[in-house]
Amino acid sequence: MHARHAQVPLAKALSDTPVVLLHGARQVGKTTLAKSMAGRGRTYATLDDGSILSAALGDPQGFIDALVGAVTLDEVQRAPELFRSIKASVDRDRRPGRFLLTGSANVMMLPRLSESLAGRIETVLLWPLSQGEIEGTLDRFIDRVFDRTVPGWSVQSRRALPLIERIIRGGFPEPSARSDPERRDAWFSAYADTTLRREVRELSGIEALTELPRLLAALSTRAGTLLNVTDIARSLGMAQSTTRRYITLLEAVFLVVLIPAWSTNRAKRLAKSPKVLVADSGLACHLIGADATRLERDGSARGAMLENFVAMELLKQREWSRLRPNLHHFRTAAGAEVDLVLEDRAGRIVGIEVKAAKNVVSDDFRGLRELRELAGDRFVRGIILHDGRETVRFDPSLLSAPLSALWSGE
Repeated sequence: MHARHAQVPLAKALSDTPVVLLHGARQVGKTTLAKSMAGRGRTYATLDDGSILSAALGDPQGFIDALVGAVTLDEVQRAPELFRSIKASVDRDRRPGRFLLTGSANVMMLPRLSESLAGRIETVLLWPLSQGEIEGTLDRFIDRVFDRTVPGWSVQSRRALPLIERIIRGGFPEPSARSDPERRDAWFSAYADTTLRREVRELSGIEALTELPRLLAALSTRAGTLLNVTDIARSLGMAQSTTRRYITLLEAVFLVVLIPAWSTNRAKRLAKSPKVLVADSGLACHLIGADATRLERDGSARGAMLENFVAMELLKQREWSRLRPNLHHFRTAAGAEVDLVLEDRAGRIVGIEVKAAKNVVSDDFRGLRELRELAGDRFVRGIILHDGRETVRFDPSLLSAPLSALWSGE
């Protein structure tokens, strides 16, 4: 079993907040992590149990009032009626850590539910395993790139799993441990089918969701690009309003992530559309039918899946980062772009470009130089992550570094 870095922020939240919600996609390890907290005097109950779910739905207030001490309620999205009763219970007794909730759907996207627990709840988001968690290292790349000095990263020789293999395995615990590609594909097929049929139906109340698998596959082919709802709707023969609604549902079950555009008051001609990602590179590769051989031969697919992989590694690390910066992308009307932009709460900027190539030249920094000019004093540094071996400084604030810097643990 892999140690999860989110356990530290989860424990901190439970130490001073009455209600803590641990949410994330199905099969990322929420239940395992939640049960690991049960040894600290917590009672555990799952709403996947039919009798417990029936009791919770039949008498929400009575169900909550009958709970004694600290309790963990697993898959709470199955009984959203409990939130009002939890609020009433917490208002009577605000001891920290009383309720640890887990959910496979983002119930905080529903305004009525999120408002009912405002000021009483903290959320911890659990993504699939990070590369550091797989390697057994604490990946702190995000905090390090904002430091005044940056280590001279180099490729780590131990457990040097090939980059393409990391991409196609992804981070879901079970398939990432499978060495047989056919068995990984079987898992991803079953997972996508179950999640779309069960989680989305329960969240939305929609029975006929035959378009969702096609939509998720279409979004996978566009991973790392700007979201164009008109184009997607046209290609699938769906109404734009339906397409937008279904994308929101895929976000709610943590299968799709939209990265907003970075902007500044100094520039008006910047792209405003979000960039679309699939929450796991292994799932995305499965959905587009990309195995290791195809990624080796198809530079376009390899570049898209690599950018998706890097972006999700950054989102995972954000959950235990000291700075917790927001993740954006940057593109001008003239075509200059930076794949990913980290902005911390102080407004400081780090730009990150992702290159599948092993060599980096000065011209590759065009987008980062444009971002640096617009950000001004807020710009800390720009980094091109590449498939080479060494860190190279091109000027005091621009450098290239190996992709393994993301999880090296240095």
